Amino acid sequence: MKHRASICLAALVGALLVPAPAANAGEPRAVIELFTSQGCSSCPPADKLLGELARDPSLVTMSLAVDYWDYLGWKDTLALHGHSNRQRAYSSARGDRDVYTPQAVINGVVHVLGSDRAAIEKAIAQTRQNTKTLTLPVKMTVVDGKITVDVAGADGTPDSAEVWLCPVTTSAPVAIGRGENNGRTLTYHNVVRRWVKLGVWTGKAETFSMALSDLPNANYALGDIDRLAVVVQSGVAAKPGVMLGAAQISVR
Repeated sequence: MKHRASICLAALVGALLVPAPAANAGEPRAVIELFTSQGCSSCPPADKLLGELARDPSLVTMSLAVDYWDYLGWKDTLALHGHSNRQRAYSSARGDRDVYTPQAVINGVVHVLGSDRAAIEKAIAQTRQNTKTLTLPVKMTVVDGKITVDVAGADGTPDSAEVWLCPVTTSAPVAIGRGENNGRTLTYHNVVRRWVKLGVWTGKAETFSMALSDLPNANYALGDIDRLAVVVQSGVAAKPGVMLGAAQISVR
């Protein structure tokens, strides 16, 4: 299932002729956000691929379940309306109308079909031509129940960026009872349960923190969380831009 999909990978070819800069040891290569839905019959291959990509420690992979297919007969049990808003904000920032599932957004700037591994790798290479992509060092620790995120400073006149913390469930099996995937039990990987804005980074070194116990809300318990991801993204939530930095950590 695709909504207004007009993916043109041929447009990437010119950029891909130039070798992408390699990531340094320990530096993320890409943030991959997969917009998916339990009510989307085309999504299971993309969900499976995200699980495979999640094994690569240089990738920060996140499953973002949307709610706009709920009307087809099955209410997505992991969906957040904010994910639908985020996907539309990406579309607006790019200046297109490409909002569909399964859609993978790579490093905040390029979208491809979420089940196409080759397209994802090409998008990673393309986005890393931007010298700002994931070059900002970010460190996250959890000690004595306190989450601390350290974001380095940058020379020159850096982009203003928002710092977002995402509590994550690494594996969430769901038995689908209605809709296009009726009767199937599907497993979702690195499911984002919430977006917590830690603050704004303006170019100087900053430290952000919050209590681990403050992460749960009405939709999930602390026991559902076994991973944390943090992204430093240029722009604002209504017009997100390139990922400047990211980190992830296991909390179990």
